[in-house]
Amino acid sequence: MSQAQQQYQAQQAQQVSQTTTTSQASSSQSVAGPSNSSQSQNAMQVDAGTQQTQTQSRMEAERARKDRTLAEFMLMLDDYEPLIPNEVTDYYLQKVGFETDDVRLKRLLALAAQKFVSDIAADAYQHARIRTNATASGRSRGPGGQSAKDKTRTTLTTEDLSAALAEYGINARKPDFYM
Repeated sequence: MSQAQQQYQAQQAQQVSQTTTTSQASSSQSVAGPSNSSQSQNAMQVDAGTQQTQTQSRMEAERARKDRTLAEFMLMLDDYEPLIPNEVTDYYLQKVGFETDDVRLKRLLALAAQKFVSDIAADAYQHARIRTNATASGRSRGPGGQSAKDKTRTTLTTEDLSAALAEYGINARKPDFYM
């Protein structure tokens, strides 16, 4: 296990023990119970104050957990080599005016672009499968039917890609008439 993972597990264990201690203290206060109305009002104010501090501490703990998770993810980017080469990422970042020397940030942007392209390709494939199944079911089959090779082969078309890109708000259709 890496040192970052060990630190993360130690901090998680510490947070669990703090949460358990806080909940045990608040339950012991509620068991004792005040004897008159002024004490009960004071106890209610104390309970409201402890609930507010518990809520704030939970929010701070959640924020700290997210920061640790982000830090661990950024450390993992040091070892990760995205499918989009660094030179391509550098070119497009320079083209839009983005300058940074942090390789991890560039890799993070390359990873986001890779996911975007992958999602579009998967959506286009789904559109092609739907189109293929719709045309195959509407077509009357001959005596031999379709071969096994035709059933497994899927061809992506520009229409499939345009439909997938339209889901992301990108218009990639050809104009109706060329001039």
